[in-house]
Amino acid sequence: MSKTNLSIDGAKFKINGQLTYSEIESCKPSVHGLLMNARFIQGIFDSKNREQFNRYGKDFDPEQNTDDLIAALPEWYEKGLRAITVGMQGGGSCFTVKGAELKNNPYSPDGTQIDTAYLARLDRLIKACDQMGMVVIVSLFYGLNTEGLNDGQAVINVVKNMSAHLRDGGFGNIIIEIANEHDLSCFSKLPILHEPQGIVSLINIIKSVAPQIPVGCSGCGGYVNDEVCRASDVILLHGNGQSRSQLYNMILKAREYSPNKPVVINEDSQAIGQLAVCEELRCSWGYYNNMTKQEPPTYWQITKGEDEFFAWRMANMLGIKQGDIPLDEQYYFQGFEPHMHHKGVRFPRLAALYPESINYVRFFENGKHVYTCYDESFTCNFISNWDQKGVTTKDGDVWEAEVVLRSGEIKHFKVLVKNL
Repeated sequence: MSKTNLSIDGAKFKINGQLTYSEIESCKPSVHGLLMNARFIQGIFDSKNREQFNRYGKDFDPEQNTDDLIAALPEWYEKGLRAITVGMQGGGSCFTVKGAELKNNPYSPDGTQIDTAYLARLDRLIKACDQMGMVVIVSLFYGLNTEGLNDGQAVINVVKNMSAHLRDGGFGNIIIEIANEHDLSCFSKLPILHEPQGIVSLINIIKSVAPQIPVGCSGCGGYVNDEVCRASDVILLHGNGQSRSQLYNMILKAREYSPNKPVVINEDSQAIGQLAVCEELRCSWGYYNNMTKQEPPTYWQITKGEDEFFAWRMANMLGIKQGDIPLDEQYYFQGFEPHMHHKGVRFPRLAALYPESINYVRFFENGKHVYTCYDESFTCNFISNWDQKGVTTKDGDVWEAEVVLRSGEIKHFKVLVKNL
């Protein structure tokens, strides 16, 4: 019997018949019914090339990875997190290990068999979230890891088998995401996953097999499809790569396509200024941190800098009482923790509690200016708000971030590189 039972009332979520967050006396009534979430996509990750993920100060072990996530749930729950997205095929190790090298796929080529170790980890995680009062968004397909599937029938088999497994588990704290960003070109060899009509057919299969489980499907950042919106119980959107105005417009378009349904951004970035949009539009937002939460082995706890600032901002938005962060601790020159490098390559960025207050950040290596970033997430070698190019470092290098605030004030942060 599930302890945490999710239901949908129009555009709002309820847990055990009560609007989410309404049980917390200090929470704002305007946020009741939201489902603040984070992309913890590697929560049950494994790989046939497991040894290449022995890095970042850890030896990767899939069972320990899931247990570490479970152990971190209480501190996230305390800050207001109520859902996590976990992938059966994981997600991309976007900054380092690429594409097919991930080798993370629990499905047989014909889709009739699912690796029992993956299912056991998933069940363990769902049960832990159930005890905490949290929801798990179970993402079935990740584009780069579908190469081993034979054809559309294999996809149908996976969807039927996963739906039956989750149904028979008696879980009440589940949302199913058919695929992560189904419009990506890497899905194109499987039209049933790539095309909106195929996604709608898969949504209908889940509704027939497990009608009690809400279902939706995401597209790339900024993508909204009317057919998918109308078929979904929960409209799942990705905000990564979008400005705040673009995010605002995307949410409005989804609501125009299918009014009075919950809209959940279940992937965005570490650009926590986006929270302002979701607060105004009463929309659930999903934190996505490529480095601390998607590059295995991950550190699932609330780590210093970006994680810490997101957790504080989320709690503050919800109205959860907490202590103030002193002014001199509201910035952190991230990416230079001794263990957080891959063969000497690091990903420097300037984390801030209020990134909206920053005009631009100038980065210096050994006194030489190397890059200026004008957009959140204020990364060196910015590509998008969730992506950047790395820099090769060596012991003894000195890096500096010059932060120019919109007020005109300038702050300086300096670190000495030490690679463990």
